Amino acid sequence: MKFPVKLDRPLIVFDIEATGTSARADRIIELAAIRIEPNGAETQGYWLLNPSVPIPEESIAIHGITDEAVKDCPTFVDKALEILVFFGEADLAGFNAGRFDIPMLVEEFTRAGIFFDADRRRLLDAQRIFHTKEPRDLTAALKFYCDDEHTDAHGAEADARATLNVILGQFKRYPDLPQDMDALDRTFNPLDPLNADRAGRLRWVDGEIVVNFGKKKGGKLRELARTDPGFLKWIMKNDFPQDTRQICENALLGIFPPPPRTKAE
Repeated sequence: MKFPVKLDRPLIVFDIEATGTSARADRIIELAAIRIEPNGAETQGYWLLNPSVPIPEESIAIHGITDEAVKDCPTFVDKALEILVFFGEADLAGFNAGRFDIPMLVEEFTRAGIFFDADRRRLLDAQRIFHTKEPRDLTAALKFYCDDEHTDAHGAEADARATLNVILGQFKRYPDLPQDMDALDRTFNPLDPLNADRAGRLRWVDGEIVVNFGKKKGGKLRELARTDPGFLKWIMKNDFPQDTRQICENALLGIFPPPPRTKAE
């Protein structure tokens, strides 16, 4: 199929799998790219990389790439110049690339001592087109499931009635939906058993709660309570969920929850 966009320079359509979602703290494991030339010619690039850090179980569950699979692979630093040459001066394209793939790539190049100027490259983000052309708000849901117009959007009473009508329409359209609240909650609001708090800001790793964000990512809560109590107090004073703040407050008092049971137990 002929590419529908007129190109005046190459376009790189790429995707990244990583150890996590933090551009600063996580590392690229897999990078696949398709380079489309203005004349329509395509070249594929693929790199399986050793991130030099352990791959978390929750990431393995998503992409299936284990530490064993990449133990003998080159690192990003090893392949940085090769990747840079492949990308050249091309524009960029991806799905949610502006929020994930590009920041991740820029950070990896920075760690390799290479400046990758993403800002001067134009971006074609398929997710933004999708969300713009197929809105996912209540008005769109009412139209899709009920073929009805939401004439009083953002009025609480009308929104509540519209939401009920959407739910009724969803159960009519999808007869396989669970028919009880427990099953619905488990299906559409699953809780990760390794999350110490609901938002996953604190995680269980090897029987210890660790911080899962920011500069302290990977730090054990028990050690931080002893060596850096100011960090936990900062969490308690800021806009974090109540359960996250409560766990930190308890930690400062020397109170820690028991680790979750494993399947073996």
